Amino acid sequence: MSVLWRSIAVVLLVVLAGCAGAPVPDVGSDSPPADLDSPPADPDGVDPNDPDDTAWTGTVVRVVDGDTMEVEFPNGEVDTVRLLGVDTPETSVGSTSPGEFEGIPETDAGRAHLRAWGDEASAFAESALAGEEVTVVTGGDRRGGYGRLLAVLYVDGEDFNERLLTEGYARLYDTEFALRDAYAAAEADAMERGVGLWNFDESDYPTDASEVDDADLPPLPPDGDYDCDDFDTRAEANAVLDRSSGDPHDLDADGDGEACESLP
Repeated sequence: MSVLWRSIAVVLLVVLAGCAGAPVPDVGSDSPPADLDSPPADPDGVDPNDPDDTAWTGTVVRVVDGDTMEVEFPNGEVDTVRLLGVDTPETSVGSTSPGEFEGIPETDAGRAHLRAWGDEASAFAESALAGEEVTVVTGGDRRGGYGRLLAVLYVDGEDFNERLLTEGYARLYDTEFALRDAYAAAEADAMERGVGLWNFDESDYPTDASEVDDADLPPLPPDGDYDCDDFDTRAEANAVLDRSSGDPHDLDADGDGEACESLP
C-alpha cells in the first residue's frame, strides 16, 4: 500500500471511531476501554451541558470494599471503579484514620469503631451491588491515583454514592465535582441524625491497649522509628500500633491488625 493510501486509511479510522460514540482513550489508561460503546439511552446522572460526562451500563462482579468494586462491561472487560466523592472507613488497624471523620476521636475506641463500620459498609455494598446491573457515570477526571475509574454508580435510578452518605456508611471525600453540594448536604444530615458511623459511643469499644500504660512502653529510638526488636511483648507493640494513625513504624507486616507477631 502506498504512503498516500496508508495515510487516508488512518484518517478514515479516526473519523469512524469518533462517529461510533465510543470514548477514545489515551493509550495506557486514563479513560475507560475504547469499545465501551453501550451507554443507556437516557443515562442517570449525565449532565447534558457537560460534554465530559459519560455513562455506561455494566454488572458488578466483585465488591472490594464499601467504596470500591469491579464492574464488567458489555465488551467483556472488567474495570475497577472507585466511587466518586465518598470514603468508607478502612478495615485494617493500620489504615484507620479517625482524624478524617469529624467527631470520631483518635483513640483505640475510635479506630475500632471505624474498622467495624468499614466492615458494615463492605457488607452493605455487597448486598446492594453484587451481581447487579448498574449505570457507571464518569466526569472529566476519569482516573484516580491508582488507575481506578472514578464514577457515580446508579442502581435502579438511585445514586448509590449518595446513599452511602445518607445512611451513614461513608464520609464526604471533599473534592470538586458536580454533585459535591448534594453529597455534603447528605453527609451533614446523617451526622445530625447520628446514623451509621456517626453514632459513636466510646464505651461500646473496650480495647486491650489500655492494659499497657505509656510509661511501660520503650522510649522512641533516636531515629524516631520503632521496630519489633524494641519491644519485650506483643502487647507493647500493639499498644503503639493502636495509638498511631496508620502504621508509621511498619509493625503490622501482614496487615492483619496484630503487630510483631513473633513476640510473646
